[in-house]
Amino acid sequence: MIATEIKKRNIAYKLRVGDILRGQPIMDSSALDNSGAPRFKFVELGDKQVVRANIVANVVDKFSSEGEKQYSTLTIDDASGQLRLKMFGDDVAKFEGIAPGDTVMVIGFCRFFNNEIYISPEIITIKDPRYLLVRKLELEKEAPKQHDKEEVIAVKDQIIKMIKESEENGGVDADKLIMTIKAPPELINQEVKKMLEEGLAYEPRPGKIRYLG
Repeated sequence: MIATEIKKRNIAYKLRVGDILRGQPIMDSSALDNSGAPRFKFVELGDKQVVRANIVANVVDKFSSEGEKQYSTLTIDDASGQLRLKMFGDDVAKFEGIAPGDTVMVIGFCRFFNNEIYISPEIITIKDPRYLLVRKLELEKEAPKQHDKEEVIAVKDQIIKMIKESEENGGVDADKLIMTIKAPPELINQEVKKMLEEGLAYEPRPGKIRYLG
């Protein structure tokens, strides 16, 4: 019988861009690249060893090189940070239909070069923009935490600021608060609810928040 080695595929962790940027690149000193430097192994994030990632974000920039060497990048942003996707050779044509303004789900390998963590994509799928909110809620639900007083005050101040700035437009959408403010959705919803109960804000219609003061 011929023995067949089955290579275990690394999990593509569902993450936000900011999670990856906060991670620690881990190098393998026993394996060297062509320049003699240690090879990148994974991004260490808490107890996770992230080799592959699954990210939902907006494409905010695109670059394609001209000349014999095919190379392109897409910069993605999910409100927690920005990260580049890098494509080489045949992969450039594979993803050429993706453009700035698209909301995408990316599955790919984490890479590290010249002090930059980036993603080498396997799959890029265009999604409805609302999928950004769905993913943020999904990840925050998986990682509940206690919020200190300073964080709560800071979130409330950001909510008030955004509502006041949106008065000319008839208020701000609750979904926009969640997507813009870098805080857990449940904390944002909690503070909005308190403001409504205390009479600091009101809803002219469901999901729209205006300031009363």
